[in-house]
Amino acid sequence: MRLGDIPVVCEIENEAFATPWTENAFHNELTNNHFANYLIMEVGGEIAGYGGMWLIVDEAHVTNVAVRAPYRGHKLGYRLMHELQTTALYHGMLKMTLEVRVSNHIAQSLYRKMGFYPAGIRPQYYSDNNEDALIMWADLQHLGGPADWKGGADA
Repeated sequence: MRLGDIPVVCEIENEAFATPWTENAFHNELTNNHFANYLIMEVGGEIAGYGGMWLIVDEAHVTNVAVRAPYRGHKLGYRLMHELQTTALYHGMLKMTLEVRVSNHIAQSLYRKMGFYPAGIRPQYYSDNNEDALIMWADLQHLGGPADWKGGADA
């Protein structure tokens, strides 16, 4: 993700989330947060989705993942998450974590397919409705090494 991508990423944020991040938040992530790593996904030259994570010591914390509404249901979320996992592994991360709404069963199903498992609850995590968040973790070692990569961080 580059600074010029932020307006489109914010459009996707507004489509996907009840409490979207602002342009300033993304600008800060890209310019000031040395732990941040953000990717965009393009389809036909148009940004169709994005994902972000913080890489800290040996753990990746997923901050945001979203696919633009017309592109949902085409396994792009899976491809985007796979790229985040592969990028995290490339940078030496051993585990990945994220929070997901307890009511978001579609996302939870995707994360389970990708090796995530439930590890706890963050009570009243979401400020829009005080919904709890399910904390999920994945071990990244199952992705293998460079010989197994089908793209990696440079794809």
